[in-house]
Amino acid sequence: MPARLGRYAVRRRIGSGGFATVWLAYDEQLDSPVAVKVLADNWSEDHQIRQRFVEEGRYLRKVESPNVVSVYDAGELDDGRPYLVMSYADQGTLADRLEVDGLTVAQAMEVVRQVGAGLQALHDRDILHRDIKPANVLFRSVDGPTGQTVRAMVGDLGLGKALDMSSRLTMIAGTPTYIAPEQASAQAPDARADQYSLAALAYLLLTGRPPFAHASLSDAMHPAELPPASTPERPFPPEVDQVLRRGLARSREDRYSSVTEFVRALDRALGPSTSGAPTQPWLERDPELTQPGPRPTLPPDHGALPEPTLPRRRGRRLAILSVVGLLALVVGATAGYAVQHERRPSERTVFDSTGTLSVTVPSSWDRADALDGWTPPGTDTQMPALSVGTSPDWAAKGSDEGVFLGLLSATDLPDAVPQHPECDSAGRTVDDTRDGDASMTVVYSDCPGGTVLVERIVQVSTNTLMWVQIRSDDRATANGVLDDVETHGL
Repeated sequence: MPARLGRYAVRRRIGSGGFATVWLAYDEQLDSPVAVKVLADNWSEDHQIRQRFVEEGRYLRKVESPNVVSVYDAGELDDGRPYLVMSYADQGTLADRLEVDGLTVAQAMEVVRQVGAGLQALHDRDILHRDIKPANVLFRSVDGPTGQTVRAMVGDLGLGKALDMSSRLTMIAGTPTYIAPEQASAQAPDARADQYSLAALAYLLLTGRPPFAHASLSDAMHPAELPPASTPERPFPPEVDQVLRRGLARSREDRYSSVTEFVRALDRALGPSTSGAPTQPWLERDPELTQPGPRPTLPPDHGALPEPTLPRRRGRRLAILSVVGLLALVVGATAGYAVQHERRPSERTVFDSTGTLSVTVPSSWDRADALDGWTPPGTDTQMPALSVGTSPDWAAKGSDEGVFLGLLSATDLPDAVPQHPECDSAGRTVDDTRDGDASMTVVYSDCPGGTVLVERIVQVSTNTLMWVQIRSDDRATANGVLDDVETHGL
């Protein structure tokens, strides 16, 4: 993890894909968080991919709309890779929201309204998006007249194209569920292709199911008959089906003349309950998405161990996606000192974002995943770390449970682990060597709330220590979590 990207101080990784990685960074001159998108190293020599990456920034910079992600700056790293500095969507994506909760009809219409406004702003500058889908609808906290609310923004113009160049477009690109038939068949698309994608998104948000089950772009070339939007559980006026059917017409000539016209027709068809300005806040902010991760409980005289500064955590659903994505990287790895056991259904395994650390915890420990590392005090080096517990501030509440793992640079074990005088009983220091890794462990019991607290320091390499802190209601759970702490690649 880089310490800086250009003049921007890196805080954590937000996400990555096949072509780029996005980092949460801080603009120290303007005192503001930003998202920095960096072209992946393996594509830095591909002229076409590099050009498309740079074009995304140029397209976004041309558009002045609150519903389109803003580009503030651009540059190149020392290794020549380009980067874009953009507005930070602290409330995640529409895809994140849909993994956990559905939307009400009014909320769905407001998403369509705001995304439609963003698309129309692009079209007014003769720019196509060509890849509208839930993952490319971003949410950001903004200050409004009645306090903070959430704004939907169109992002990721990696497939975007100027309309005057669309006739020369021969590459088929897009997501099968949302792509217009003419775009799937490599015809030159126009703004009505984005309208089709928005209509498919609207159908999904209103009904809770995608309009089609396209498994490939060839399926999208010949879409099936659109199923009715209404169900006995969620009925809609007949006019809604008419609007959606027109927006998803196979022939673009049968669609509305503009995105704005489609949005207005859908708003009218849904009736008075969704028309006009939305009640604020129209979408609940998720404070956990930007809440700092918990910090291990340390007394002032903790000696040689620094106090961790954990990054802002991603939502629980995003952490789960990170685990899935990293699992393939660590399957079969044998590095580390932990005793392994068969994972039970009531447990889940969490990895940090680099795949260096992992721990298996009870499934009820599903809050406050902070996976993207920490910077030990006195250094400017980002080190792997993770934290997970039963509440966002598990370490501060004596009755809650959780675990923190963090690496730090050191050549020797400290003289003692952090002390906890708030606990009534402290076990003896256990010095051990397992798989060549020296460690020291102390178990504190009868802590506030009746919890058990475990401190362990492990020398995982000649110049790296791992600090482990566990708080649990019982010794057996703490021992099980401690046994399932692992390092990978050290």
